[in-house]
Amino acid sequence: MAEITRAEHLAWCKSRALQYVDAGNLPEAFASMASDISKHAETRGHGAMSIGMTLLLGGRLATAAQMRDFIEGFN
Repeated sequence: MAEITRAEHLAWCKSRALQYVDAGNLPEAFASMASDISKHAETRGHGAMSIGMTLLLGGRLATAAQMRDFIEGFN
């Protein structure tokens, strides 16, 4: 079985994290994205997670809209 592409993996990560956003569980949305992004060789260590942690600690991912924009912004 062929490994999924980077784009496919990223879409999967986003989909799972956005389920938590839709359920109103923003901390779990961030945790899901952080965990899942590390599960593919081409996304492991993605720099956006460091930026995301700074945003999270600074209160910039406090609403569903902010978290959704952050997650959907991954490329």
